[in-house]
Amino acid sequence: MSRKTDFVHSTKQEPHRLRTRQILKQHPEVRQLIGKNKYTFFAILGLVGFQIVLAGLVSAQSWWIVFGAAYLLGAFADHSLFVMIHECAHHLLFKSRASNRLSGILANLPQIFPSSVSFERYHIKHHSFQGVHELDADLPNKWEAKLINNYFVGKVIWLLFYPVFQVFRISRLKEIKPFDKWVALNWLAEIAFTAGIWYAFGPKAIVYLLASFFFSVGLHPLGARWIQEHYLTHDEEQETFSYYGVLNVVAFNVGYHNEHHDFPSIPWNKLPQIKKTAPGYYDSLYSHRSWTKLFFRFLFDREISLYHRVVRKDRGKVKLTDESRPDQDLVAAERSGTMASV
Repeated sequence: MSRKTDFVHSTKQEPHRLRTRQILKQHPEVRQLIGKNKYTFFAILGLVGFQIVLAGLVSAQSWWIVFGAAYLLGAFADHSLFVMIHECAHHLLFKSRASNRLSGILANLPQIFPSSVSFERYHIKHHSFQGVHELDADLPNKWEAKLINNYFVGKVIWLLFYPVFQVFRISRLKEIKPFDKWVALNWLAEIAFTAGIWYAFGPKAIVYLLASFFFSVGLHPLGARWIQEHYLTHDEEQETFSYYGVLNVVAFNVGYHNEHHDFPSIPWNKLPQIKKTAPGYYDSLYSHRSWTKLFFRFLFDREISLYHRVVRKDRGKVKLTDESRPDQDLVAAERSGTMASV
């Protein structure tokens, strides 16, 4: 078995803009799905409340209950909160950008680490410049891929400390303002919340919240989501994959990742309708049915490494052919902030 020593380099345009155009041309009714879902805010309130209550309940329990509750319950709540932050990053709750950002900061509170505002900026770049190493925070660092590669122990460490590895990616990213009043507000809100939880419930409650956070994105079947989305687990010609398993019910349809990249201005509750409306465009793509299966496959399969990602140069721009050139309706939609260039 030969180990990969580099990412998969592509000279092609990222696939989503072309597919968006094709679907809109064949199924113009998909435009009706674009919009906001203000009721998502109530999901944020419920999830934040759930984490606060559970932190209080485990604060007087033994350590095995603290970590057990974090793995079996808190991880799912925090993962859902990540999806809520993601919805806020795309401004899919309210018309006001400020209201969406404040909602994201609220969803971020039980996660201890202030990241909602920064995530919005890095994530929008990921959509606009998918695969461009200097702009796409979702890509691992070159030293990160070389260090972890396809080793079992390396993958375990990588998943366990996934948020830490993400922090190290910031230094390579360009064109993103790292600090402003919104980031400051995010930090101040998080510090006040953490201090309040410590004062009300004590250190075990904080440990519960920290463990929930790390399990929700790391060494847990839920952590397979980060592998599912863009790692080349089936085909090096397909760089985005969806997940259609049962956990979408508690993860607010975040598995519909091809659909989301094609139409990032459609809220979570309507993502399945994209596939239902245009099945020919998605049924032909590779997809995943189990995060748990993918989680163990990633850990043990030496054929999958951190190098299994598509990268491209020149900010992802290529000369458009007649087939890939956006139509005027799509250009207008993009300029108005409703499509992938938002």
